[in-house]
Amino acid sequence: MKNKFEFGVYSLGDRIPSINGQTATAKARVDEIIEIAKMADQAGLDIFGIGEHHRLDFVTSSYAMLLAGIARETRNIKLTSALSVISTADPVRVYEDFATLDLLSNGRTEIILGRGAFLESFSLFGADLKNYDKLFMEKLELFQQLQDQEIVNWKGKYRSELQNAQISPRPIQGKIPLWIGVGGSPASAIRAGKLGVNMALGLLSGQAESVKHLTDLYWQAAKEAEHDLSILRVSVSGHAHIAETGEKAVREFLSYYNQYLSYFMKERGQHFSVSEEQLIQQRSAEQILAIGSPDEISEKILYQYELFGHSRFMGQLDIGGQSLVKVEKAIDLLANKVAPIVQKEINKNKNIGRSK
Repeated sequence: MKNKFEFGVYSLGDRIPSINGQTATAKARVDEIIEIAKMADQAGLDIFGIGEHHRLDFVTSSYAMLLAGIARETRNIKLTSALSVISTADPVRVYEDFATLDLLSNGRTEIILGRGAFLESFSLFGADLKNYDKLFMEKLELFQQLQDQEIVNWKGKYRSELQNAQISPRPIQGKIPLWIGVGGSPASAIRAGKLGVNMALGLLSGQAESVKHLTDLYWQAAKEAEHDLSILRVSVSGHAHIAETGEKAVREFLSYYNQYLSYFMKERGQHFSVSEEQLIQQRSAEQILAIGSPDEISEKILYQYELFGHSRFMGQLDIGGQSLVKVEKAIDLLANKVAPIVQKEINKNKNIGRSK
């Protein structure tokens, strides 16, 4: 379909104490993630992602293996990392894993590469934080070369030299669709545009207008580098909760949202608390947080579509130990209520959406 807007969900696999004080076992959490992916596939969503973390309160250190298991349990949904911390990984190993995943999934694999918001993998894998940017750039460049060549000769600073290295297997798609993950860094947005790589924009809160400069910089950099803008894509992802009404969405999400964010802010010596009234305000179209009824979520996405020119939305629906029942309901509303509304408006109003 021309102008197809995609919808998906992702999980970071957090395993923190829920609002009742209980913590899921690693086995239970892994099983939940697989079930969520199956739900998303059965609902007709376009993509499912898993993010990489290396901590006891997450279960996604070996995210590629989880995606491989999901590949054999699903039929149509595309699978991606969300994201892969390429700075502290071996690009050859990452490429081999995802090329294999593409074979297992019959060509349904994508990958998001980034530097990561959590830093635990740097010390774990012996990478120096002083080389934060240089590591990312060198390893990204190597990954792109692996995409292009079966026999690779390469020499860098942070990995052993490759001499006539045979890179196998090769993916069904020829090349694995590649995205660069961007948080709030203008430099990262410009880099993705200059390279002509899709941009996966992670947005958690605040006003959408306040981050419009990131997509403006991306599209401008891509244009100046003379890339074909018609084939480049931007996605938006972040925390999300959808219920039949906006009021119900706030009631259901408030305690889980506070529990999730206060847990991680506390370890940084910070306090987090959001009131019901503050969360109600987040339902407005101008706010980034994807909370509300199907109509409200649709309005948010269409508002952002005009600002950003993006073509994919991915929601993190399982944060804070929410039940699978609530997650399944949110997936159903996203697939069967939000997606049709958004696609209909995009198809009907050819003039909406930012000019690239």
